[in-house]
Amino acid sequence: MMTAFLSSIRSDFVSFPLLLGIFALSSCQGQAQKAPTPKPTKKMDQPTTIKNEKMDTATFANGCFWCTEAIFEELKGVASAVSGYTGGHTENPTYKEVCNGTTGHAECIQITFDPSIISYDELLEVFWKTHDPTTLNRQGNDIGTQYRSAIFYHSEEQKQKAADYKKELNESGAWSNPVVTEISPFTIFYPAENYHQQYFEVNGDANPYCQFVIQPKLEKFRKVFADKRKKEAADN
Repeated sequence: MMTAFLSSIRSDFVSFPLLLGIFALSSCQGQAQKAPTPKPTKKMDQPTTIKNEKMDTATFANGCFWCTEAIFEELKGVASAVSGYTGGHTENPTYKEVCNGTTGHAECIQITFDPSIISYDELLEVFWKTHDPTTLNRQGNDIGTQYRSAIFYHSEEQKQKAADYKKELNESGAWSNPVVTEISPFTIFYPAENYHQQYFEVNGDANPYCQFVIQPKLEKFRKVFADKRKKEAADN
């Protein structure tokens, strides 16, 4: 499976351009609205959305969570993708604080998924193909440690899979620059303020960032991963 993954990521990434750098837009600009303080999900706890013990959890940071949430929510086997913050030192951070780059937190997505439908390996494939993991603390014009590429593993198995893929990607030359994705243990997850959840679905027609950055990126994802999308998402 690793060989097939590396082969596909080399070919698909060429046709999956990172569009964030094309537009002089930043998701943090003018978006720090007043909202309730988020409540944390602590280390190794299952998110409240999990009702089936067969479900598993993945936590990824790969740029603006408005983009990543929209992508992962369309995958078959994904029960939920919640935007939030992790990896830092500030308790109960607000969006404004995270955008200031002083909390140590990254914008992230916590994914609840059914491993009998979609594997962690497949989630990793989507993760690496839908952002640029070679730019340190940056995705396009979104700059800062809050936009770093990172995998926060929930088990030793997840840690090993992520490390193996990263190693093979660097050795294969899938990108011209080294993959700098951070691989760290999951500690605590703070769900983002309510107005960030399903952001693209709610604001896609009105927000320029959604129209010029997220929409083209989502369209590329839908072409590359057409066979992995939920039927209801594919029908829309």
